[in-house]
Order: sequence, then C-alpha cells, then structure tokens
Amino acid sequence: MITLSAVTMLAPFRVRSFRFQWPADLSTSWGIEMENLVLSWFILVQTGSVVLLTVFWALQYLGTLLAPMIGMAGDRLGHRRVLCTMRAIYALLASSVTVLAFAGLLHPLQVFAVTTLSGLIRPSDQAMRNALVAETIPADRLMATMGVSRTTADSARIFGALAGAGLFTAFGMGPVYAVITCFYAGGFVLTLGIAKPLRNIQMVGVRPSLWRDLADGLGYVWDTPCSLAAIWLAFLVNLTAFPVTSGLLPYVARDVYHIDQAGLGTLVASFALGSLLGSITVSLAGRAIRPARVMLVGALVWYTMLLAFVNMPGPGFGRVMLVFAGFAQSLSMVPMATMLLNSAGERFRGRVMGLRMLAIYGVPIGLLVAGALIERVGFPATCSLYCMVGAALTLLIALRWRTALWPVDAPANAV
Repeated sequence: MITLSAVTMLAPFRVRSFRFQWPADLSTSWGIEMENLVLSWFILVQTGSVVLLTVFWALQYLGTLLAPMIGMAGDRLGHRRVLCTMRAIYALLASSVTVLAFAGLLHPLQVFAVTTLSGLIRPSDQAMRNALVAETIPADRLMATMGVSRTTADSARIFGALAGAGLFTAFGMGPVYAVITCFYAGGFVLTLGIAKPLRNIQMVGVRPSLWRDLADGLGYVWDTPCSLAAIWLAFLVNLTAFPVTSGLLPYVARDVYHIDQAGLGTLVASFALGSLLGSITVSLAGRAIRPARVMLVGALVWYTMLLAFVNMPGPGFGRVMLVFAGFAQSLSMVPMATMLLNSAGERFRGRVMGLRMLAIYGVPIGLLVAGALIERVGFPATCSLYCMVGAALTLLIALRWRTALWPVDAPANAV
C-alpha cells in the first residue's frame, strides 16, 4: 500500500549537504531554463529557420560524448568538485552574453559559439547532481530523495520559462541575461556549501588508468541487464520523445499555434507542471514504487500523451496533454535514475550516470532529423511517427529484458 506523507519529502533536508544542494540545483536550473527559452526564441526570430533552431538545441547536447569522462572525473576527483567547476563556467559564459547584449552586439553566430562551449559540459550536470545525492543520502531514502531533487528542474521549467518570457518581453535581452547570470552565480556559491563526502577522500590512492576506469564502467553496464536496458530506453526517449517538448516547442508556438514568446512560456510550463507533479508523486510514494516496472509503463504513457499533443488543433488542449506527458515522463525517468544508482553502487556511480547522460545524444540526432522532416511532411506527421516508433521500441525493450525488468522480486524492482 502506498503511503503518501509530506514527511517523506522533508526527510532529505535533514542531511546538511542536501540543504545546500537543493537550492543550488534550483538556482542553476532556473538559469538554464530561462536561458534555453530566451536564446531559442532569439534564434528563431533572428533566422526564421526551424533547421537552425534544431541546430541550436543540438549544440547544447554536444557534451554528451564527454559525459562518461566527466562522470569518471567525478568518481576520481569528487562529484562536488566537478559540479562546482561546471557551474562556475556557466556563470562566466552567461556574463559574456550579458555584456554583448547590453552592447547591442549579440548575433546568432555568437549565440551558437557560447552554446557550443556550454554544451560541452551542461549535459553532465544532471549526472553529477544524481551522483552527489547518492553519496550523501541513505539508500533506503534514495527514491524519495531523487523525486525531491528532480523538483528543482521541474519547477524551474515552470517558473523559469514564465519568468524568462516575461522579462524578455518587458525588458529585452540584456536585463534578462543579467538575471540569468545571477542565478548561475548563486548556484555556484551554494554548491560550495555542500560537504565533501568522506568516502571520496578515503578512496583516493593508487588507481588504474583512465581508460581502464572507462572500460570497467562500460563492462559493468554491458554485463548488467537492467542497466543496459535502462541505457537503451534512455537513448530511445531522448531520440523520439524529448525533441517534441524541448527544441521543437518554439516552432510549435510560433508556426503551429501562432502565439508569442509568452505563449511559448506557457507551453514549456505546462509540460514542466506535469513533470513536477510526477516528481512529487514519486517522492511521496518512495519505496512503494517498483523502479523498472514504473519506468516502462511511464514511458508508454508518455508516448501516448505526446501523440495526443501533436495532433491537438489549438494551444488550450495542447497544454493539457503536455501536463499529462510531463507527469508520465517523471514517472519513467526518476525511477530509471534510482535503479541505475542503486545497481551501480559507490564504485561505478559516476561512470554509470555518465553513460546515462551519453544517451542524451539521442536528442540532437532526433532534433536534426525532425527539423528536416518537418519541412517536408509537417509537424504532426513527423512527431506522430516519432511517438509510434518510440512506443513500439519501448515494448521491444520490455520483451527483450523482461526477466530482468518485470518480476516484482527482480533486483531492478528493489528499493
């Protein structure tokens, strides 16, 4: 029986490190979401090209190829140290855009350059967050804590998107980017307050080579059925589901629903609201959730809701479908991350989450293919195809690894 209790959600805050990490992640997430909305609208308006819009979003995931190396660096140097470095870089890059915007010198080419630099490290931010949570939170509270941690990104998509659209409309690029820079700087300062886990200090010593570390991580995932299935599912949803509600939403707002950047903010916020509700549900349910089962069912419901969204004639019902899609997305992704962290243990945690982030490389591939297809067959046909293929392959993954993922007593369903 599932017991829903606010005490479950508050329990992680008894840990001092989490009291710093949660607001640090929240501040960083606000900056990311505001920046994504503002720059994507800037690119679409300045260039008028859906292809260049998808290129902009694809560049943000360039660093997925580096995610396993960054995860390995986290295992070796400490996830807190790596995360602090990454967030300092976010603040420096945002400050450079702020200066260019106030000087009236900001152009799409410069946006692409800054996006490329930030895209080398940003995909690993979530992996480092998750690994740091697993370092500081007892295993029996990990599922609930992962849900609470996920609310930082989900709530930021609601308020960050709406605030970014509102500030951009009211004050222009310069002031809104000054606010974004402040959020990044705040995230960096708060991350410094996270305690250094003693386990990392104790693990320092003679280590194998970097390539041996990476090979060990790859070998672990390959030999662990539930982890391998989760990585394949992560790649699939990034290839066929996330493009619909990330890079393509500016196109939907302007060219399908014919609404402005404020309307775009409401579309982003609708999906994020559903994600937030899903994350809260996971955190409240906690150990009652069977991770692998919920991961698979959530993915199938997610595709169903996206299919309904892409065929909605107007933004009203479209927003409703986005809320349901966001809810199902959290029900799939949060248990997936928890399952991977529990299975990997302390030794492989950073590398496994780095490989999980490598699966995000499906997003730029999916975006670039979608951009080309939309110009030929239109948005509804392209995204309907994505949803149907995604759902079919999810069922195939469930069948291929059914003995590792579906039985209630399988390790993948333990919490």
